[in-house]
Amino acid sequence: MRRAAKWFAMAGRSNAFHFHLSRFTPHSSPCAPLRLHLAALALAVLLTGCGFQLRGEQTLPFSTLHIAGAAASPVALTLTRMLQGRSGLTLTADAKSAQAALEILNDARERHILALSGAGKVREFELRQRVSFRVRGADGKELIPPNEIVITRSFAFNDAQVLAKEAEEAMLYKDMQDDIVQQIMRRLAAVRL
Repeated sequence: MRRAAKWFAMAGRSNAFHFHLSRFTPHSSPCAPLRLHLAALALAVLLTGCGFQLRGEQTLPFSTLHIAGAAASPVALTLTRMLQGRSGLTLTADAKSAQAALEILNDARERHILALSGAGKVREFELRQRVSFRVRGADGKELIPPNEIVITRSFAFNDAQVLAKEAEEAMLYKDMQDDIVQQIMRRLAAVRL
């Protein structure tokens, strides 16, 4: 400690401190930007070499699709909205005129108690969303047999913050719905006509 104080006194505190910090900045040597670029290039090569690619728009093997949903199914509505703006795909109102028909058989939301406090108040819930669907071809052949996707999330509940917890629950259900839609899209992209 004394040695450091003596050194600061001799070298001048502000200059010595600045000097030491400047040695550790990323641009302290002329090779630092080159090293940074090489590291980024190496990372990109490693990620592409392992098969990593950004998730983009899946290409569907059919050009016309009919979506029939359970009454007021949020998943069917989200899928319809997502597919309406897609190029190369036409949503039809009639299942007979489509190359494939996606039928949402069931779309249910459930809420179960996971934990109670010592006073018997709810502390944690488990939210569950179940969606059953199938896909048929124009000839009536099942391209995807009846399938069920179940997604669960748990969240802590505090009855003193009811409004905030209701908003959190709605966000979790929306997140689960988006996950289900993405899973259905991946399964649709894997269909063989």
